[in-house]
Amino acid sequence: MANQLMIVGGGKMGEALTAGLVNAEWAEIGDITVVEPIGERREALKKIYSGLRVVAEPELSDDVLLAVKPSNIQQACEELASCSPKRIISIAAGVTTTTLEKLLPPEISVIRVMPNTPAMVNVGMSVLSAGSYSTDDDLDWASSIFASVGKTTIVDEVHLNAVTGLSGSGPAYVFALAEAMIAAGLNEGLDKETSNLLATQTILGAAILMEKTRETPRELRDAVTSPNGTTAAALSIFEDNSFSEIIIEAISAATSRSAELGS
Repeated sequence: MANQLMIVGGGKMGEALTAGLVNAEWAEIGDITVVEPIGERREALKKIYSGLRVVAEPELSDDVLLAVKPSNIQQACEELASCSPKRIISIAAGVTTTTLEKLLPPEISVIRVMPNTPAMVNVGMSVLSAGSYSTDDDLDWASSIFASVGKTTIVDEVHLNAVTGLSGSGPAYVFALAEAMIAAGLNEGLDKETSNLLATQTILGAAILMEKTRETPRELRDAVTSPNGTTAAALSIFEDNSFSEIIIEAISAATSRSAELGS
């Protein structure tokens, strides 16, 4: 029997998950329904994905994925009350499974997930936490959805705000680093195209190196750092300006904000 899923929210993440599920052959495109209230966006999705069902309001569905902002969660849950869902995934940052269970009809399986934007290119990181009524089978089902757009892992929900701070918001930290590297290249006389290429490929290569070699970041850093060399000169500036402490403080701030969004 074909998998069927209703995705509430046709934004970038909802679109990424739709594309990922179809490309991974998790479902046929006709087995996925996207709920998108904005008419212009509905028409755009229909043009991009021929055969995709895109509707303005939620319909009856056993399985639902909520891809809406935290501020829209209450309204979305109210609209789903008459749709008889049995399992619901939410990717709204900071909104706990307890909050969702209170907003939804009794004893619905709720799974909270924190993905990140690289899911748009099938290299995302998604972390799942189970609600009170979720079974191992429910978690396996939810994991299969997000495995179509990257890697997954499961943690206790108490850790999900930290996941949000580290991984959910994490791509923005890398983009900020890339911006600074590009600006530095321009400052040293490189043109913008070359600076952008060098920064992008360097970050991509470093990430792949961490994944493929299984060495620790410290070991990889030491391997490229010769005493009194160019890398050592750069890293000394990082150390003098408390680079590590800045990153730790930033992730702590994001973690705290995630907790605030759910309060």
